Amino acid sequence: MGVVAAVTRLIARRLLQSVPLLFVISLLVFALIHAAPGGPVATYLENPNVRPEDIARLRRAMGLDRSLSAQYLAWLWAFVRGDWGYSFADGRPVFLRIVERVPATIELVGLSSIAALLVALCVGVLAGAHRRFDRATTLLAVAGISLPVFWFGLVLQLCFAGWLGWLPSSGRASFDRGDIGDRVAHLVLPITVLAAVFAASWSRYLRRAMREMLAQPFVGAARARGVRARALLLRHALPNALPTFVTVVLLDASIMASGAVVTESIFAWPGVGSLFTESLVKRDYTVLMAFLMCGSVTVMALNLVADIAIHAIDPRTRDTP
Repeated sequence: MGVVAAVTRLIARRLLQSVPLLFVISLLVFALIHAAPGGPVATYLENPNVRPEDIARLRRAMGLDRSLSAQYLAWLWAFVRGDWGYSFADGRPVFLRIVERVPATIELVGLSSIAALLVALCVGVLAGAHRRFDRATTLLAVAGISLPVFWFGLVLQLCFAGWLGWLPSSGRASFDRGDIGDRVAHLVLPITVLAAVFAASWSRYLRRAMREMLAQPFVGAARARGVRARALLLRHALPNALPTFVTVVLLDASIMASGAVVTESIFAWPGVGSLFTESLVKRDYTVLMAFLMCGSVTVMALNLVADIAIHAIDPRTRDTP
């Protein structure tokens, strides 16, 4: 009951904190989006055949002729009621435009997370136990952490899609195929880009935690009793190193979701990230606001999951405010 009560208090406290925080985020984001040069009618202004009265009528239809405060209050009231509005670009409901892109993003982020976890676990455990392996992987880990995602993705496109022609350069499936093999081939490059950065970071955290656990007296006592090296790693050191590792992974989950925006844009992956870049170019205010608010809620939810996992794994945190 102690764990359940602590988790319940944590959830209630986070929910109370999230409401004013989301309000402030929405206010700042709304102001910044509308302060950017251009707007939804910017493309029409470049057309000499569009008359000024047509632009004025279009602005009235979009609600852009009202003051910024009136636009914000109207959007906030509609958003709270579940009405996300309609896209300025194609007139479709914003909710449908986002929902239809979610499966592709979940597929990419989910598989990338699994790949990054598997690599980080293997490399982190071996690097923490064997110094030679650690020295060999340190350079790769530092390179993976330092490489910009967009640059790494472009390099992989040039090498494996352009020069070698082994893999498709963009999209989720080919127009003339779409079977499992074709879908897997389209996943290889974006998963490699997204997983490499996080696997490099996570493996270093696990390597350091493994080093600290292997230096603990209880591990030395187990070694003195004749416990085999594999058992020392998997039964004694790794379970005690996992809380730190799990905390880092869960906190980075929101960062991976945001990193998918760049990856999806590079590989033309039809997910939520590419929708964001398209809407940003077109200044599609309603889609941008809905995307950013959903992103904020996702980050808060993942941080809450991380806090709950920490409370469940580490009893020392249950009495902290």
